[in-house]
Amino acid sequence: MRIISLDVGDKTIGIAMSDLTGTLATGLTTIRRTSLEKDLDTLTKIVDEYTVDSIIIGLPKNMNGSLGERAQKSIDLAKILEERFQSVTVKLWDERLSTVAAEKVLISADLRREKRKKIIDMMAAVVILQNYLDSTKN
Repeated sequence: MRIISLDVGDKTIGIAMSDLTGTLATGLTTIRRTSLEKDLDTLTKIVDEYTVDSIIIGLPKNMNGSLGERAQKSIDLAKILEERFQSVTVKLWDERLSTVAAEKVLISADLRREKRKKIIDMMAAVVILQNYLDSTKN
């Protein structure tokens, strides 16, 4: 069972992947967005290469639980991925504060601001996926 998570932004998509047991999330890559078709091509390569069973997409809810414009973009992408990868389960997962948590981890690792900026989206995807994996184990 291999699961990937996506932290979707306007400029990048951070991607994390689970181990085969579905216990541990690790960072995989960050896609620099140029077009939807290129994003989908890159995701298709990842899904095929790692035999992905599920895709978890971060749903950026507002702190009061409402959905804004950014959340709608994640919902729209989820629908596109469901159509493209019909044998893969696509789920949305509440990602509130995932980027904040990722930033704290990177700061505690004493990474310079330039380095943090390059990997923050991937680390946010790790936080999203690890939270999802932990919730399925309980």
